[in-house]
Amino acid sequence: MRNLTMLMDFYELTMANGYFNLGLKDEWVVFDLFYRKNPDNGGFVIAAGLEQAIDYLLNLDFNQDDIAYLRSKKIFSEDFLAYLSELRFSGNVYGVKEGTIVYPNTPILTIEAPLCEAQIVETMLLLTINHQSLIATKANRIVRAAKGRAVMEFGARRAQGYDGAIYGTRACYIGGVGSTATVIADQMFNVPTVGTMAHSWVQYFDNEYEAFKAYATIYPNNCVLLVDTYDVISSGVPNAIRVAKEILAPLGHKLQGVRLDSGDLAYLSKKVRTMLDDAGLEDTKIVVSNSIDEYLLESLFEQGAMIDSFGIGERMITSSSEPVFGGVYKIVAKKQDNAYLPKIKISENTEKITNPGFKWTYRVYDENGMGMFDFLALHDEKIDIHTLDLVDENKPYKHIKINSNWSAERLQQQFIKDGKLVYELPSLQQIQDDVKANLAKVWDEEKRFSYPHKHYVDLTRKLYDVKCEMLKNYEGKN
Repeated sequence: MRNLTMLMDFYELTMANGYFNLGLKDEWVVFDLFYRKNPDNGGFVIAAGLEQAIDYLLNLDFNQDDIAYLRSKKIFSEDFLAYLSELRFSGNVYGVKEGTIVYPNTPILTIEAPLCEAQIVETMLLLTINHQSLIATKANRIVRAAKGRAVMEFGARRAQGYDGAIYGTRACYIGGVGSTATVIADQMFNVPTVGTMAHSWVQYFDNEYEAFKAYATIYPNNCVLLVDTYDVISSGVPNAIRVAKEILAPLGHKLQGVRLDSGDLAYLSKKVRTMLDDAGLEDTKIVVSNSIDEYLLESLFEQGAMIDSFGIGERMITSSSEPVFGGVYKIVAKKQDNAYLPKIKISENTEKITNPGFKWTYRVYDENGMGMFDFLALHDEKIDIHTLDLVDENKPYKHIKINSNWSAERLQQQFIKDGKLVYELPSLQQIQDDVKANLAKVWDEEKRFSYPHKHYVDLTRKLYDVKCEMLKNYEGKN
């Protein structure tokens, strides 16, 4: 297993060294990992990457080579290096389960730990949660746009590096993709692998018919033929039909499908469907691949495309329409006299002002179990939603009404306690199932790809007053 302890920004080490030499290493703090804006201007994000984040924290360990490298920088004290050589994560980790639907400015992970420990894990936690949450969310948009048709992940060769392919596939599966072309993802995560042939198979043989015939003879049970190497209409489909009748039918098998990887997919799929049906191959499926995303899927269906399943690569595995997920990691509290003193970041950009304090996120559901809105509360508040005073920061004058038959759920739970795992990690299939169940509680208006309804995130009056007081005090001191 790779040791990823050193995957960090250098400032995390300079700050940790500074804290250590100021005698602050054992001071406990709270950091929140959250994001500010939904990618693709969507309505929500699917939280992913938790398992890898937990694994990283549980295996935090600076080895001798790491210490030797840090010593060579001639900036860190020997006492600090000795401290790092013995360091193991000893804090607490809270957060939402993988597959949870989340919204801007609500914590995905909360780290409660000694100051140096909490600081040096920043980059790796952001890298892990940012990447997989982005790809899971993009994949789910594509799966929903496919309207029940199978979606396969074909993106490894276009991913940004090995881990982008491997963990991107994991995230795609969380988002709802049913299978992958990436073999190692099946080996590591049990994501079902699929695949038939590339154009090189067809090109190798003297002619297209011989290529199809050879493949059908070897794989009669699952024969899907790639029909666009030369000409789909005049060559590919006629040869596929011929193989179905001359090779597969005598063996008692059917042609499972034909695949299109180029051209006008809407036009070609309709022509191919007619040709297959006229030949009595009504059960033969049409599979398409190429540069496809949720917007192209919507357009294809508007044009009446006759497509049964999709192999989707670069635009999903890289989230090419918006390839950066803006998760951030900010200190929100420090422990003082057995209580947590809130901390706040203030900015000229109001959207970058943080919500202070050690806090929880709650989701309010109506009588039918549909998510109405979220609210943030300080961790030591006693919550009774029927007597709760909530504030919409954008409209603080608005009175927020909560019906008597509504309910609330705290989204965060504890994953690590005192450096030890206290959570049973679910299977990847269970996470995918949880996504489906969670999405059933999200309004269709929030699922729109364009101009989705904004899911409100309010503050309790207590948290709002704390935030306002901190902003007021800042103005008074500067």
